Amino acid sequence: MKFISWNIDSLNAALTSDSNRAFLTQETLENIIAHDPDVIAIQETKLPSKGPTKKHIEILSEKFPDYEFVWNSSVEPARKGYAGTIFLYKNHLNPTVTYPIIGAPSTMDLEGRLITLEFDDFYLTQTYTPNAGSGLSRLEERQKWDEKYADYLVSLDQEKPVIATGDFNVAHKEIDLANPESNRMSAGFTDEERQGFTNLLAKGFTDTFRHLHGDVTGVYTWWAQRAKTSKINNSGWRIDYWLVSDHLADKVIKSEMIDSGTRQDHTPLLFEIDL
Repeated sequence: MKFISWNIDSLNAALTSDSNRAFLTQETLENIIAHDPDVIAIQETKLPSKGPTKKHIEILSEKFPDYEFVWNSSVEPARKGYAGTIFLYKNHLNPTVTYPIIGAPSTMDLEGRLITLEFDDFYLTQTYTPNAGSGLSRLEERQKWDEKYADYLVSLDQEKPVIATGDFNVAHKEIDLANPESNRMSAGFTDEERQGFTNLLAKGFTDTFRHLHGDVTGVYTWWAQRAKTSKINNSGWRIDYWLVSDHLADKVIKSEMIDSGTRQDHTPLLFEIDL
């Protein structure tokens, strides 16, 4: 099976805006469609609390005629038009869809950050992990999220194998970002967040990119928009992942990045597995 995951940084803008950035996003969407994946996981949709509007649905149905889609949006008292996730899956598939509540702190469980698809032989789940925030204001809450999320994946893994993807908002090791020394206290590379990801993997999960590619360097999934030359200089971070239950690791065929051209921010991730 072939899957693609992407933090799109506003599905609304991608579908309805005519800005240059939206054009670059739309080009990347067309690239994703050309890969013809079985399932597409998208994070940071920034859709309304009630989900896609009628216009969104019309455009999605036109662009993805062979797919069903399910979403999870941020609802009050969480911020409106914030975070959010969506799955698109081929319409011959028939997964059971759940929207997990993991007991995360603050409004995190209300921010549309998790969706899980249950298939006959495995779970496919996506996350948009909360950022630790400016000045690490949300770091303590983020640590609690990491603990709750790890427990959730373990609970799934006790029933059937797990494939987990999304924007995990952490560069796990020094080789996962271009400038580790200057980012020791930056959100996404604190000791606490890195340890949280280590703890997750230790519970029985494999980082499929590292499993296939070893300690290769200079391969990233995110380049800061605010730094105009971040992508040109490849000053990036690897913070988006495909994880699998350890006993699925040897079934993984591909785990790699899809070229998103000059568009900065996240790039899509292609994942293939023989199930």
